[in-house]
Amino acid sequence: MTSYRRLPRSSGLPGPPERTGLFEGDASPEEVVVAYHERTKHHFHRFAAALGYMDWAAQPDPFRRYAGAPVMRLPLPRAGRLLPYRQLYAIGSVAPEPLSLESVSLFFRYALSLTAWKRFGDTSWSLRANPSSGNLHPTEGYAVLPAIEGLGDTATVYHYAPGAHALERRAILGTERSAELFAPFPEAAFLVGLSSVPWREAWKYGERAFRYCQHDVGHALASLRIAAAALGWRLVLLDCVGDDTLASLLGLSRDEDFGEAEREEPELLALVAPALSSRVSHGLNQVRVDGVLWQGRANRLSPEHAVEWPVIAEVTRATRGREASITEGWSRFPGEESLIETPVHPGLLTAEQAILGRRSAVAMDGSTAISQATFFRMLARLIPTREPRAMPWDAIPWQPRIHLGLFVHRVDGLSPGLYALPRDPDKIEILKGMMHPGFRWRRVPAGPPGLPLYLLQEGDCRALAARVSCGQDIAGDGAFSLGMIADYRDSLTTYGAAFYRNLFWEAGMVGQVLYLEAEEAGIRSTGIGCYFDDPVHEVFGIDSMEWQSFYHFTVGGPVEDLRLTTLPAYGRALPGQGPKA
Repeated sequence: MTSYRRLPRSSGLPGPPERTGLFEGDASPEEVVVAYHERTKHHFHRFAAALGYMDWAAQPDPFRRYAGAPVMRLPLPRAGRLLPYRQLYAIGSVAPEPLSLESVSLFFRYALSLTAWKRFGDTSWSLRANPSSGNLHPTEGYAVLPAIEGLGDTATVYHYAPGAHALERRAILGTERSAELFAPFPEAAFLVGLSSVPWREAWKYGERAFRYCQHDVGHALASLRIAAAALGWRLVLLDCVGDDTLASLLGLSRDEDFGEAEREEPELLALVAPALSSRVSHGLNQVRVDGVLWQGRANRLSPEHAVEWPVIAEVTRATRGREASITEGWSRFPGEESLIETPVHPGLLTAEQAILGRRSAVAMDGSTAISQATFFRMLARLIPTREPRAMPWDAIPWQPRIHLGLFVHRVDGLSPGLYALPRDPDKIEILKGMMHPGFRWRRVPAGPPGLPLYLLQEGDCRALAARVSCGQDIAGDGAFSLGMIADYRDSLTTYGAAFYRNLFWEAGMVGQVLYLEAEEAGIRSTGIGCYFDDPVHEVFGIDSMEWQSFYHFTVGGPVEDLRLTTLPAYGRALPGQGPKA
């Protein structure tokens, strides 16, 4: 291993650190990742470095636009589609929609669009289908679509503009390049890409922003998969596409198109198609963008950046270079029939109501309890199944590396206390050996036979849940909350530093499923990015670097803020010209 000298990290109250990076001299990408993760932990005595106050003059514009790019308006889908929410999870039960202008519009409406505007006094801000930490939305969406009537005569690279529900045409690839690009894929397939604007998170959260960008990518990936399911389509991550290839394909590497505008980091590319076989290519043919006419110039999101955060650039560089295919087996995983029992009700919501009505709770009422059936069903949706793979877990090729430590407060018929949900059957014994030796590890007998839910320790853990979630009462006032525990060091050893991003993606996907399951159950949930990392480990007895906490979540009865006015997502103002969030 390359020798290196660790630079001192900042201490004291939150605030900008000295303008130093993580290392002096050479360091391996894995060493950079580990150093970044340690440096950006929150502690009882010290938070990760951030500005320490809200610099409202530099607040980023929530809408990236490419000035000069032709704008292709998408027809706003008619509301009231009757597809039941639960049918999203029944693979093959929704007849695939033809690839058309209307179906592309519905796909983006469910995946990345605005869902409402909120107003308080003279201030208004938009909400979106894909959740975001702090509603800052660092994630940008792109599509490479083949010829579609009413949209284009050949394959074209588009940027999705959620404020306008429109596609901005960045580049026409032409017939020859289109044939090369889509040759390995099924008919009516298209590509969808995600990128991150790190500044949108760093503006508020400082050095921890890289974590939150990756959480948001995971939420968006699950949102894309769920939107595809609503149209009867499949979606799979193309894990063999490297970052340079993705940046070139989406036009993110073009200095002339950004100038002083904040740059975007390429994150992932996914394939969408009516049907996908297990043999479908997870890579791309050679992407030739030489000689292509690119249109549009990115807008600058903030007039100035008072503080830069060099460690974000360092961990970003260290986690690039993903091109290796991941192939893992699923035979030991449970079948859906052992996880999802007969529903206690036919379903409260349609898919559209759950997707577009999803909201993050800002507070929990501290009294709402949920039934065992609701609790078990929510957790069962988080467990991948053997073939056929459960949605949305069929979008990613790796076995679960995120497992749950649960704080159960109010679930009818269950004792309050600490619980564990190992999401991979091969990790149950490992987790038992890694956590407190005094934990009971008693299988919850009332749950479905395939649900690996274990009682660790009985007792009132509401105050404890709030304390380790940065003192936020919302973690103790819900029906339950949880910490997502990542199989951290083994992941880096097995797949390299780039897989650090994948761990956050998986955590975000878990969160997105919880969001929609809570919505359908008539309650609410919210992600908690602020938690005290090592104190969480102490709660569960984790005393090594092998496993690390990656995200928190809480679920329960929401307290609505009646001071806020809700306005429609579209039609209230000029598209894309709404106030800053």
